[in-house]
Amino acid sequence: MPLNDNFIYTPPQDPLDIVYEDEDLLVINKPAGLLSVMGRLPEHQDSAYLRVLDQYPAAKVTHRLDMATSGLLMFAKHREAEVAVSKMFQARTVKKYYVALVQGQIQSEGSVEVPLITDWENRPRQIVHFELGKQAKTLFQCMAYDAETDQSRVRLEPVTGRSHQLRVHMMHIGHPIMGDKLYHPEPTKFHLKRMALHAAYLAFQHPLKLNEVEIHSEVRF
Repeated sequence: MPLNDNFIYTPPQDPLDIVYEDEDLLVINKPAGLLSVMGRLPEHQDSAYLRVLDQYPAAKVTHRLDMATSGLLMFAKHREAEVAVSKMFQARTVKKYYVALVQGQIQSEGSVEVPLITDWENRPRQIVHFELGKQAKTLFQCMAYDAETDQSRVRLEPVTGRSHQLRVHMMHIGHPIMGDKLYHPEPTKFHLKRMALHAAYLAFQHPLKLNEVEIHSEVRF
């Protein structure tokens, strides 16, 4: 997230949007512009996690979304669930996909498999680095193309979970995500004041109850 000298954190103040809940897990619909977890500075404390803690004081973080990304974000409601969910993510048994609007006409489907590393001099940016980067893979599928705006609606499925993976992979193949202030060369040309990336789907076997859970979130761009 671009916490530079010019950045003023003004997260949306909508009430917590809970889309799934049981005794163990909580899934919210995080708005774009809200941090997943608290930042280091006092003015960056407001976050999805802090708001969840207000209602569920024992809640634990299980994964994160970039501040600019909206969509499904899961929390564990107690320590046993946190451990179980962590194992589930490590084993890559959680199926998830995102929906994005990208620049240009992307091919019907394919994969991007290039290694990523932090650009330490320009944090939080990530870059492709074939020698030192960590292996990263993204599957993509074109859902629609709008010739008038020259934008493709694409479904993105991260096989790995590197920081900014979807954003860097799309830029790498010449189709940066619309409104992406870090990786799109002209982010302000997008008609919305947000990045067009949304975590739209989560599916998994409940790590404690063992029933199948499937959660969808509406894409609003």
